[in-house]
Amino acid sequence: MKKGLLTLLTISLLATILTGCSKDSIPKIGISQYGEHASLDNCREGFIQGLEKSGLVEGEDFVIDYQNAGFDDSINTQIAQTFASNNVDLMVGIATPSATALYAATEEKDIPVIFTAVTDPVEAKLDKGNVTGTSDKLPIDAQLELIRAMQPDAKTIGIAYTTSEPNSISAIAEYKEKAPNYGFTIEAIGITQQSEVTQAVDTLISKDVDAFSNLTDNNVVGVLPAILDKTNAASIPIYGSEIEQVKLGCVAAAGIDYIELGIRTGEMAAKVLTGKAKATDLPYETIKDYHIYTNTNALEKLNITLPESIKEDTVPVELD
Repeated sequence: MKKGLLTLLTISLLATILTGCSKDSIPKIGISQYGEHASLDNCREGFIQGLEKSGLVEGEDFVIDYQNAGFDDSINTQIAQTFASNNVDLMVGIATPSATALYAATEEKDIPVIFTAVTDPVEAKLDKGNVTGTSDKLPIDAQLELIRAMQPDAKTIGIAYTTSEPNSISAIAEYKEKAPNYGFTIEAIGITQQSEVTQAVDTLISKDVDAFSNLTDNNVVGVLPAILDKTNAASIPIYGSEIEQVKLGCVAAAGIDYIELGIRTGEMAAKVLTGKAKATDLPYETIKDYHIYTNTNALEKLNITLPESIKEDTVPVELD
């Protein structure tokens, strides 16, 4: 009896050890998301879909450690350092600040980093090394053309942006370069933190801008409802950079689908995770297909008529 009991205990202990080893051997993906707003959430959702489309099953082929920095740069850095010290198998950065923090934390360990929602990987220095991913570069020509079609008499476009975000700096430079081709001037105000955004918007309103155009700037998008309260009161339309901003109340946007962006990122990550490719072998990809989104309720409130020339090509959305 005692020998049989001992044998059973031994078998049970071995099973527990083996099970633990099996769990530990599952590749761990550390996901760092700079903050919570719908477009970044869509990237994360799409990323997981991309892994699944590639045939991987969560809990069997990978496990995820998801962390959100809440737009706090110090927390963002802590997340990256924790992932590095825990030796995760793959790091995923959603938005430029998270991607750059992860890449800096892996410099000595050379853990692969996959990024998404990074507008300008070259400006962010994410185009070389054990890193790759997808760019959400804005279709700025399409946005300017859209604003001109919807506001034929508009002259000045206001933009608030974060001076420390490489993607925003790059986008502002392109806006200023291309705006004269469409008869616009750009009035831009830089901010250093999210608490400064609404004050920048007040200043732009006082400068009598005819319209606002959003970048994929995380500090700005993170307080979009507060911005809309001010611009709606001033009867100034805001053009978003993707569908979720239009759902919140922007009148229109020329933008990409962030679910699709995330899916493509997940497919790239699956290749790295399964050993089919190294991040160093995969050049970053820019998603170029975009849609025109319009919010019919917001257009009506601001007495803007959707031109027939673009009506057939738009995807209408409603206020959330």
